[in-house]
Amino acid sequence: MKKRDILKQRFGHTEFREGQAELIDAILAGRDVFGVMPTGAGKSVCYQIPALMLEGITLVISPLISLMKDQVNALVQSGISAAYLNSSLTAPQYAEVLRRAANGEYKILYVAPERLAAPGFLRFAEETTISMATVDEAHCVSQWGQDFRPGYLKIVEFIERLSRRPVVSAFTATATAEVREDVIRILRLRNPFVVTTGFDRKNLYFAVRKPSDKFAETQKIVRENRSKSGIVYCAARKTVEEVCDRLNGNGFSATRYHAGLDDDERRKNQDDFLNDRKTVMVATNAFGMGIDKSNVSFVVHYNMPKNVESYYQEAGRAGRDGEPAECILLYSGRDVRTNLYLIENNRDAGEDLPPDIRAAVREKDRERLRAMTAYCATTGCLRECLLRYFGETAPRFCGRCSNCDTEFETVDITTESQKIVSCVYRVLQRNRAFGKKMIVDILHGGRNEKVLQLGLDSLSTYGIMADAPVRRIREILDFLVDNDFLALSADEYPVVTPSLRSGEVIREKRTVEMNVPARVAPAEARQTEEISGGGEDELFESLRALRARIASEAHVPAYVVFPDAALRDMCRKLPRTREEFLEVAGVGESKMARYGESFTAVIREHVSRNAVSPA
Repeated sequence: MKKRDILKQRFGHTEFREGQAELIDAILAGRDVFGVMPTGAGKSVCYQIPALMLEGITLVISPLISLMKDQVNALVQSGISAAYLNSSLTAPQYAEVLRRAANGEYKILYVAPERLAAPGFLRFAEETTISMATVDEAHCVSQWGQDFRPGYLKIVEFIERLSRRPVVSAFTATATAEVREDVIRILRLRNPFVVTTGFDRKNLYFAVRKPSDKFAETQKIVRENRSKSGIVYCAARKTVEEVCDRLNGNGFSATRYHAGLDDDERRKNQDDFLNDRKTVMVATNAFGMGIDKSNVSFVVHYNMPKNVESYYQEAGRAGRDGEPAECILLYSGRDVRTNLYLIENNRDAGEDLPPDIRAAVREKDRERLRAMTAYCATTGCLRECLLRYFGETAPRFCGRCSNCDTEFETVDITTESQKIVSCVYRVLQRNRAFGKKMIVDILHGGRNEKVLQLGLDSLSTYGIMADAPVRRIREILDFLVDNDFLALSADEYPVVTPSLRSGEVIREKRTVEMNVPARVAPAEARQTEEISGGGEDELFESLRALRARIASEAHVPAYVVFPDAALRDMCRKLPRTREEFLEVAGVGESKMARYGESFTAVIREHVSRNAVSPA
């Protein structure tokens, strides 16, 4: 069977996406490959189709249990024999999967990297024809990547122990040029065919907001998307708990996920979200890589992540079905301080590495944090900033981000900057150092107890900006720190100090300018027009209800049955026969046989009742 026939019969698509056909052909020709493709671009198809065409079995090395489970569920729903081996299986279950795999009952076997060194698995691998080894989330192999996992370093050792080297394929969604080179080197890919399809996700709307009240802003976003699925990422477990409790207390359907929960609760909460029993997931970054829910309409970052790679991967959980989605980052200067403290005080990071390498990794982490901070501070196009980070060129105006929707004006803040920097120097002359809040209090002429107790009201800079709003002073102070005119220590309680550039403001009388919003495009101008058969459409809701019942009976997430995009295509095409149903995007022969009659029956009843025709 040809690759295009498999694409239609098993996966329900008639055309390959960018890069897919070329990667498949290279694998079938016996060549190692490396695919760098954004979230939702169809990386899995690139190794799943050749796995069905090659002799023997394909091993897919994957880092997360949840990812393996979702992938296997989706394959089985498409009529493809697949299984996984990980710590969630009992010893008898593990042995049974190995036995059936050895008997040739599976074409695709997912395995955690730590399992590769297990004696029983090694015996199986040596006695079985392994045609391809696929490394999913391949950036985990690089110590310069954001999700470095030492277990991935065992992959090469495992491959080299096999009597016959299989084709090696590697895939990732987020990798800079440096990481890509590292992956190729560490995995020892032989003359690999490399495809980088581009990181741009045109259906995603990017926004950076700087609200005075992050929870109020989050609640506003959730309210605007009340009937839709979304994720709220928080930096700390405590914040997850607080945000989740407050959302539920205000009548929203939210659940939580972080490493402090026991396995049963994490599993239950994840299933509630994946199966649409809860519409909002509030989580730390523990809920990230491998989450394959297709109908996430918004992702909110309550706190700024430590690096662009993590941000783009987490934001990329939105809009995997190709529908318009929002990625909103709520920024404050405190996020930078928190992340810097975590970098400087993370004693577990790279503990097995030599001291010089460990120091280099830490400096790389600082560099990544600076890039992330620059993204939050830029007044240029956010999409262009992201793509430039990954080595791509893009237009300086995308029309699909908050900065492109905002008109900025340049204001001269030289005088205010001189006052703020002078205040920091005057405090230093008293052999003191304070955080941002105290500096603002001094400048504004605050009468709090600590200011008076320490005699800071006698400073020449005390009250020098009394006429300026506190928010304005804080904004300029953040700008000076973000642009290295002032420095912030990496302590648990960071203090403001002069930087190498502070002299430019005081001694050199440098002109300092800051871009501030002058006008923001109204929200209605940014909204994408809903297609016929959208979320409120009667037929769409009927199909969703049918899908939910089927998914519940099969014990799989709803999107594994059909993603929202397939339901919307049904609403457009109104298929009433077997042949018409096969024309729906995402409907292959297996799903036609399983679900065709149920879905077409609902559609026929809707057409009869409403006398409607296909779009």
